[in-house]
Amino acid sequence: MELSPSSPSSSSDFYAFLLQTSLKSKEQLMGKSIHAQMIKLGLNFSVYLMNNLMNLYAKSGYISDAHNLFDEMPVKSTFSWNTILSCYAKQGKIGKARRLFDEIPDRDSVAWTTMIVGYNQMGLFESAIKMFVEMVKDKVTPTQFTITNVLSSCAATGALGIGKKVHSFIVKLGLNGYIPVGNSLLNMYAKAGDLVMAQIIFDRMRLRSISSWNIMICLYMRSGNVALALAQFKQMSERDIVSWNSMIAGYNQHGLDMEALELFYSLLRDSSLKPDRFTLASILSACANVENLNLGKQIHSYIIRIQFDLSGVVQNALVSMYAKSGGLEIAQRVVEHSGISDLDVIAFTALLDGYVKLGDIAPARQIFDSLRDRDVIAWTAMIVGYLQNGLNDDAMELFRKMANEGPQPNSFTLAAILSVISNVASLNHGKQIHASAIRSGEHLSVSVGNALITMYAKAGSINGARKVFNLICWNKDTVSWTSMIIALAQHGLGEEAIKLFEKMLALNIEPDHITYVGVLSACTHVGLVEQGRSYFNLMVSVHKIEPTLSHYACMIDMLGRAGLLQEAFNFIEEMPVEPDVIAWGSLLSSCKVYKNIDLAKVAAERLLLIQPDNGGAYSALANVYSACGKWEDAAKIRKLMKDRGVKKEQGFSWVQIQNKVHVFGAEDGRHPQKDEIYKMMDKIWKDIKKMGFVPDTESVLHDLEEEVKDKLLRYHSEKLAIAFGLISTPENTTLRIMKNLRVCNDCHTAIKFVSKLVGREIIVRDVTRFHHFKDGFCSCRDYW
Repeated sequence: MELSPSSPSSSSDFYAFLLQTSLKSKEQLMGKSIHAQMIKLGLNFSVYLMNNLMNLYAKSGYISDAHNLFDEMPVKSTFSWNTILSCYAKQGKIGKARRLFDEIPDRDSVAWTTMIVGYNQMGLFESAIKMFVEMVKDKVTPTQFTITNVLSSCAATGALGIGKKVHSFIVKLGLNGYIPVGNSLLNMYAKAGDLVMAQIIFDRMRLRSISSWNIMICLYMRSGNVALALAQFKQMSERDIVSWNSMIAGYNQHGLDMEALELFYSLLRDSSLKPDRFTLASILSACANVENLNLGKQIHSYIIRIQFDLSGVVQNALVSMYAKSGGLEIAQRVVEHSGISDLDVIAFTALLDGYVKLGDIAPARQIFDSLRDRDVIAWTAMIVGYLQNGLNDDAMELFRKMANEGPQPNSFTLAAILSVISNVASLNHGKQIHASAIRSGEHLSVSVGNALITMYAKAGSINGARKVFNLICWNKDTVSWTSMIIALAQHGLGEEAIKLFEKMLALNIEPDHITYVGVLSACTHVGLVEQGRSYFNLMVSVHKIEPTLSHYACMIDMLGRAGLLQEAFNFIEEMPVEPDVIAWGSLLSSCKVYKNIDLAKVAAERLLLIQPDNGGAYSALANVYSACGKWEDAAKIRKLMKDRGVKKEQGFSWVQIQNKVHVFGAEDGRHPQKDEIYKMMDKIWKDIKKMGFVPDTESVLHDLEEEVKDKLLRYHSEKLAIAFGLISTPENTTLRIMKNLRVCNDCHTAIKFVSKLVGREIIVRDVTRFHHFKDGFCSCRDYW
């Protein structure tokens, strides 16, 4: 292309005009042609023209051409250096920009500001602040643009001390009258949470923009001053969508969801402004919080009507709203329509929670597997979902997958998987997670510490629980103390649990309703009736905790175990709330122990009114009749149970050997090693009889011959589990047996003898507590 300088008159002005026109019209290739013509005419030595050409290359993205041109320039002006510096800074090549900056012979405020802006945009806020400090030391006067950027860096890092020095500098330079500078100061103090200073700045601003008001509204909302935020909002003569969003989001975040909805309708009714994605995300969140499905559907219809893009935050808010408001199927359709790629963790967690409530975890797993960015929150949410559905094996498997290919587990992940391990009472797995937590430093987290206490306690290692509790040291919270109190109570160490509770009170740590469940259970397990009554009264009168059904159940159990059956019955009758199955069940169990037929009949009748198909009630009543020798009455109850199709819960025990769980029922013949197990059990039975053990045939609540009763007792599930444990583990190792029902009198006595016979500690966890058998004694002192 041939170019000629017809107008303006001089060649330099003409080519400068062409270069500037090319830049404005974005005709980037024309610059190359102009460059060639300039070389032909010998104009490539003009600093003015070369600066214009370099500026064109730099702003057009031809960095290498710009740099080559810069290197070829025999004479470089300050503008030359600033142009190439700006080019690298804007491209994010901040290291290269810094090296160039250090070479500039005479650095002006533009060069310094360019570096500060570059660092700020790259998120290198501390470097930006450091650069500003060096600029001041070099006695270069900053511009308002420099000031706004360095204040932005101070706000991002919370560097209030440096920010205040910049503020002094602003006053000294007389820049505080500029709106952008004033807004940057406001933002810096607001981000630092300095409400007083922000208010002073705002009040002294002679001129304010909408942003000035918006900053103050956000600050008031963040600090919880909702009324002041509303007052500011009402004073505004002009508002933008950010003003409305700040109020709506603020209401939403403070749980004032109905106020958020009302303000949204005011926006639609009274303003010409249109909601943006942030408005819609906040208002859908408000709908989700109030769980108003119809309202959510109206918002969705509005979004469709205005043809708003459903991707990103709006899609996620929509999915969350439907999932939380009972519209899970619609949420699923939104995901299928819009795709999973943009689904965030909050929306996924809402969906997961919805599926968990339905007991259908498979669709949640499908979505989880399809998520593009599965962060630690998503993995943890999925593990918790399995936990809440009782799918412990799936939770464990997913955790192993996370360890191999996912992100580093955080304290919430570890606490969740420790809860899973608590459910299966796997001490070896628990110890592995504990070791992992120590390596990552997460064992210092209170939530992990609390979960470890529970895990060790439920796995039968009360010493392990104690060690963790003692290591939590100074940051024990109410949950920590409660977890340890409950652990001690479950292991029959009632006096120690009470002592710990008294220490908790002495340290002015406020107990909650769960703490009192623990301490009342402790009194129950060791028969401290008077102390239990005292704590119940303390809970109500001093700590102002309203008793729940769990507290009442503890009191009924405590009175019943102590043989105070009539008092337990009167307590139930006087309860201000309707007794539940557990309350009547506790009394019924005590009636069986103390052979009180009359109260047993009343308790069973009341229980069956609440839950007609409760097999435990029929069985317990039949057992009371049997224990009293009333075999015909017992038979009638069992026949009635059969006629009504009510099933009795089968008792079974299990033991974990080398990470495999082995389950046994009474007289179980399904185990592949059944012959060895029965042989071992027969030998044990003979040996403990020689030691003085006498089978408690009264525990067999059927009218049978003594020999048959003896055989039935010999092959109870916990005895078979112990026999298998003895042939499968090295000598002197502790056996840990789990049982789904209360251990019977005969098994309890037999296991005491077995522990002395084999010289091992045998820990049995039944439905209510732990029994530590050692050297012929049990930790429960035969009170359970």
